[in-house]
Amino acid sequence: MNDLGLSTLESGKKNISASAVEALAAQMRGSLIGEKHASYDEARSIWNGMIDRRPGLIIRCADAHDVVNAVRFARGDGLLVSVRGGGHNIAGSAVCDGGVVIDLSQMKFVQVDAAAKLARIEPGATLADVDRETQAFGLAVPTGINSTTGIAGLTLGGGFGWITRKFGLTIDNLLSADVVTADGELVHASEAEHPDLFWALRGGGGNFGIVTAFEFQLNKVGPDVLAGLVVHPFADAEAVLKEYRAALETAPDELTCWTVMRQAPPLPFLSAEWHGKEVLILAMCYCGAVQDGEQATKRLRSIGKPIADVVGPAPFAGWQQAFDPLLAPGARNYWKSHDLAELSDASIKVLTEAVRNLPGPECEIFTAHVGGAAGRVPLEATAFPQRNSHFVMNVHARWQTPEMDKACIGWARGLYDAMRPHATGTAYINFMPGDEVDRVEEAYGSNYKRLAALKHRYDPQNLFRMNQNVKPKAS
Repeated sequence: MNDLGLSTLESGKKNISASAVEALAAQMRGSLIGEKHASYDEARSIWNGMIDRRPGLIIRCADAHDVVNAVRFARGDGLLVSVRGGGHNIAGSAVCDGGVVIDLSQMKFVQVDAAAKLARIEPGATLADVDRETQAFGLAVPTGINSTTGIAGLTLGGGFGWITRKFGLTIDNLLSADVVTADGELVHASEAEHPDLFWALRGGGGNFGIVTAFEFQLNKVGPDVLAGLVVHPFADAEAVLKEYRAALETAPDELTCWTVMRQAPPLPFLSAEWHGKEVLILAMCYCGAVQDGEQATKRLRSIGKPIADVVGPAPFAGWQQAFDPLLAPGARNYWKSHDLAELSDASIKVLTEAVRNLPGPECEIFTAHVGGAAGRVPLEATAFPQRNSHFVMNVHARWQTPEMDKACIGWARGLYDAMRPHATGTAYINFMPGDEVDRVEEAYGSNYKRLAALKHRYDPQNLFRMNQNVKPKAS
């Protein structure tokens, strides 16, 4: 490999000699990928097709020792760093222009101790990798809803999905983590060791180090759950949402029901006359006994006059992948998100009006209900910013060509602005796009001051800044 001109933390360029790069390569079990490497374009590609960045060097790590060497290499020369796990982050923080990508995507090992209900998971594993191994024993970690998502980014941002109301956030099931800090040291963080770092990792994003292994407590789930979709005509959306809201007040922790409003895709259980028309979808999962789920979902399924009801027994791992076809990599994506304390009549009107003005057939508004076990953890216990029972609105603009950028992004921003009066101010950082750097302090709410102080302690130079960045500030 030739000399490299790499971007620095101070927005400059620094020449790195070929001998220095070769010395790094000699220390590695993994590989180095430069711009002339045959795998370069594949290695810099991520889920969000809007992101087209050209890193100067990709360090593809095979183990924790490789990560240590990569961090020391970048830190020693003050180089710009990004960290890639699953590469699924909406903001595209996995890749940087001209700097160094520390790529963890090959570190995918998942080890399950079924007797102890524990899992040790490397940061390159996707949710599909995790589910495949844990569900072999009828066990699960609460994770997200798209199986190509990486476990690392999901966890560090908090993590919620279909079984969160029963078992808590992903971070509520995290027992410990092995972390390479900004000074290139590998430490073990838990409630007993480096507890302040462990607190920050649970919701603080990638600000505090690179996790090389997660240890999770597992929960008994499946292998079958009661799950599926109930599809309503959009003309009934306001009435259905109000009844949905009321039904959630008595829903057991085992039951999660979210809403999606969009144009109907060509799903096999919908007649062709509905394809491309606006619909409201209730997506639900009951993670207890299937027979109990029939009773628990009865009220939600009795709302209105649905076009289709395809709720039934399903493998949990399969349900975890149900939305994958609508979220395949390569499309252009832009999200805007709010936390809502309630789904008020006024907010319902704003949401439904936005659906009447969808800019494209793949754009949607999804609203998740988070509470139950996740809402019974004290706010100060982890860095995650919102522990009250609440709704998470995600405005998901998705399209295929650059010509649609202005319309789709403008639609998402317009709805975000219209919903701001109904929002709490906090936000789920995994749903925040790259242009919301000024929102980070507000998003973390009362936890931000402690996060900034810990950032100053563990990463005073802000080496790990390609994220929803918490800037270092001494307490």
